[in-house]
Amino acid sequence: MSSDTIRIAVRKFGPFESALQKLWDGFCAETGCSLKAEMVPMDLDDLHAAILEKEGLKNGDWDIAHVVTDWLYEAWTSNSVENLQPYIAKNPPENYPLGWSSSLLGMQQFGESIAGLPFHDGPECLIYRKDLFTDSKEIKRFHELHGKPLQPPATWDDFKTIAQFFHRPEDNLYGTVFAGLPDGHNTVFDFCLQLWTRGGNLTDTDGLININTQPALEGLTFYRDILRDKQATHPQTMQYESVQAGMAFARGEAAMMVNWFGFASMCEVIDESRVKYKVDITNIPHSVGNESASLNVYWLYTLGSGSKHKQVAYDFIRHATSARNDKLLTLEGGIGCRISTWVDGGINAIIPYYHKLEQLHQSARSLPQKSNWSQIAKIIDHLVLQAINTNKPVELLLSQAQQQISELDKPVYHADTL
Repeated sequence: MSSDTIRIAVRKFGPFESALQKLWDGFCAETGCSLKAEMVPMDLDDLHAAILEKEGLKNGDWDIAHVVTDWLYEAWTSNSVENLQPYIAKNPPENYPLGWSSSLLGMQQFGESIAGLPFHDGPECLIYRKDLFTDSKEIKRFHELHGKPLQPPATWDDFKTIAQFFHRPEDNLYGTVFAGLPDGHNTVFDFCLQLWTRGGNLTDTDGLININTQPALEGLTFYRDILRDKQATHPQTMQYESVQAGMAFARGEAAMMVNWFGFASMCEVIDESRVKYKVDITNIPHSVGNESASLNVYWLYTLGSGSKHKQVAYDFIRHATSARNDKLLTLEGGIGCRISTWVDGGINAIIPYYHKLEQLHQSARSLPQKSNWSQIAKIIDHLVLQAINTNKPVELLLSQAQQQISELDKPVYHADTL
């Protein structure tokens, strides 16, 4: 490995890649840094393997890596990432910590230590085609069929009805699209959202994972039915991860989807979008009698504990998280994390729902912080895939998955969950 190169492990996504190149070029122009940057974009599984399973952050393979909050506890407890607190104390990022919502600073805080700085955000939400929902012909037709007004669905039952209503394969328009690809993430997130929006919890009173519950049964049954529903759901749903589902929506192939906020804002800024000015967001549907919930998962810049270029790497992270560059990331199609970006007049002129990020954070919940979360997530992922791909009773699948989870997630005297 060349000593004049900084290596950055990047979450594969066009806007991230283009933004990072601009950020690095700007950093070198400002500081006179002569190091080259090798940026390697990877899908989720490959990224996790490269930086954590193969200990790439610890052994110096990577100087900087994008780490999602799912992996943060694992990264910290395995000593893979550097504590940024001493660097921040000497030379803090612009307006740190007040420039960020507290919901984007908590998960990387371990005692006095700080494991990373926010890179990309955007809780899950319902993203929909406002042009379809406000079309007078569609409103009339929906009322004739269902006897009620056409509006973004508040409940999961309404979501299914509306998805079926807008499902028009002959027009390359489908009711909804999900990220059904089995990668230990998307289906797990969808499972959690189904559970939470039905009044359930992922953990019991002792902080142990318990998915063998009535809300989980109802949620997984609904999820199985909607993903299998050929009269409601995009035919590529089981081949798409979240980025591909977001791109399908941007191409105008779905009336609505539950996905990350970033895929709504992406529709307003990327060249491939066919739905500019036609998109809006709202809260995720819920079951009758329960409340909406969102999922707070965000990406961080982390500094590898084995890096030979720690000071330069931190200086770049500090540069990349400035107010100006947080806005740059947003204009490339990512989601800035600073409050200044969320309320920026120019950003909201381009992405008119951007200011709603703060509101989404109020109902956003986090996944439990466990060092073996990626193993637990794989069990839940397998559970969801079995539900979709077999006709086994959901009750049986939940019971079997819970047995496997209980083998991994045993009581400890020091609670390690949120």
